[in-house]
Parts: sequence; C-alpha cells; structure tokens
Amino acid sequence: MTMPVEMARCHRPLVVLLGPTAVGKSRVAIQVAKHLNTEILTADSRQVYRGMDIGTDKPTAVDQQVVPHRLLDLVNPDEAFNTGWYRRTALEHIERLYAAGRLPFVVGGTGLYIRTLIRGLCPAPQADPIVRADLKKLREQAGRTGLYAELMRVDPAAAVRLHPNDESKVMRALEVYRLSGRLMSEMQAEHRFQEAPFSSLLIGLHRTTETLYRRIDERIDWQLTHGMVEETRALLKRGYGRELGSMKGLGYRHIGAYLANEYDATEMVRLFKRDTRRFAKRQMTWFRKEPGVEWFLIDEGESSEQVGQRIIGRIEEFLQGCGPQ
Repeated sequence: MTMPVEMARCHRPLVVLLGPTAVGKSRVAIQVAKHLNTEILTADSRQVYRGMDIGTDKPTAVDQQVVPHRLLDLVNPDEAFNTGWYRRTALEHIERLYAAGRLPFVVGGTGLYIRTLIRGLCPAPQADPIVRADLKKLREQAGRTGLYAELMRVDPAAAVRLHPNDESKVMRALEVYRLSGRLMSEMQAEHRFQEAPFSSLLIGLHRTTETLYRRIDERIDWQLTHGMVEETRALLKRGYGRELGSMKGLGYRHIGAYLANEYDATEMVRLFKRDTRRFAKRQMTWFRKEPGVEWFLIDEGESSEQVGQRIIGRIEEFLQGCGPQ
C-alpha cells in the first residue's frame, strides 16, 4: 500500500506507533509496515548504539530483511548522541520516504524523540565540547548531587522537572545556560513544542500492568539466556566503561555491576527486572501526557496479527481523510 503523499489533503501525514518497553510494538510494527509498503523509523535512544543488540531488544537481521528499519546503529557506545541529532537524521529519512510516495512510520518508546520530531525542537545552542568537559569535571568533583545543586541554583524551574540522577539532562540544562546565558526552562516555555511539521496519527499500545510486568520479566529472562551477559562482557573488554551513558542503560549497568562482583546473579536479575518495570511506568506517565494519542489496549491472548489488523484499520481511516483531492 503506497500513499500518494504529494496529493494528500492533510499536511505531510505521519504515523507514530508508541508504547512502553515490552508492550509488543515490534511485531505489530512489522505487520503494519508490510501492509503500508513502508519502512520503520525507530525512535529508541538505546538502539542507536552499535554492538548493543540483545540488551536493547534490537530487531533481528531477519526482521530487518522483512521490513527495513532505520535509525539503528548510528554511533558507537562511547560517542555522543542527542535529541537534535536524532531529529535531523529522522527528518532526512522522512523526506526520502515522501519523495518515494511512502508514508513515514515511526515506532518506538523514547518519548522525547517522538515529541521533538512531531512538535519541533527547542532552539537551544548545540553541544560544546569545552563546556561539556567543564561540567564533567564538576561531576567528578561534586558528584551528581553537586551537578544537580548547580542547576537548582541557576535554573530551579528546569531542575524540579528533572530527577537528580538524570545526569545527561541536568548537564544539558547547565550547558545551555553557560553557552547562551538563558535558562533552558524559559526557552522551553517559549517554544512549548507547538510546531506542527506533520499531520500526525499517534497510536499507543498498552496492556494491563500485570501483563506488562510479566512480559518484562519474560523478556529479561530471554535476554539473559541468549547472550546479554556475554554481550556486556564483550563491550567492557572493548573499552566501553561503565561510566558511559550507553553502559548505564537498563541491563548493562546491572550486568556490569554483577561482573564487577558488586552483587550476585540473583540480585542482578532482581534489580534488572525491578528497574525495567519502573522505567515502563515512567514511559507510560510521559505518553499519557502526550496530547492526541489514541490508545489501543491489547487484550490477554490477542495476537500481534489481530492487534496489527486493528491498527491498520485505523491508519486506513486516517489516510482516507488525507486522500486525494
């Protein structure tokens, strides 16, 4: 199914499939993308790292042969990557799909990537390596607590919206202030993510909490029996240390601590599962606040094919409203 994008009534149609980790987006997305004869543009802040496959639940080589997946394996684990870079790269793929007369289809669970893609990006200054190095020195000297205290001093409105342990975002807010002399909170308030570069259909997948948590546990069990420990060990041997943001991701930090003998395997699994459930809860909190999401509850026992057919039906309704004039 190829959509005549250039003849669409609505402005630059885009479909987004979102939801928390382990909800079942990947299998549904492949079915939908095949029906639409399009590609999957991934919105996942961890799948951008090369060599981090099992722990990020990256689509398999077979899946990528069935449907092309873009925005994967963009940087090495020790290389910087941010929302602005994601948005620029995603827009390039979107323009390519429009030129080919195909509907852009974004799939993922990183809410900030999705929001900035469909609502624009706050015009803050780009990252500066010198300022970032100074902030890293502050982090080394004063710890995360000191870094957060500095943000609370210069931009309390931004600080109260961030967790003290969210080091990358705390550091980014401080970097913006040092580069521009302006507060990140003020810039975001002015921008308010009010751009509308696309006519977007946002479809969210969710399950009951009990079912989602069971699926999280089952997926982690699968990851741990299919090489995630070995993958983490190999990354560490290649020099990707535990201090890297990429290596602090779910699972990798837990396995890294286990390999460093900070706790045993049982405790590693317990913390990995606990923190992943907490992460899924935070994802849902974010997505619930996102305006315009149409939620599809996946019933117990409902197959990905059945869910896919429901979503395809909704997309077709959306496209009819964007059909030829």
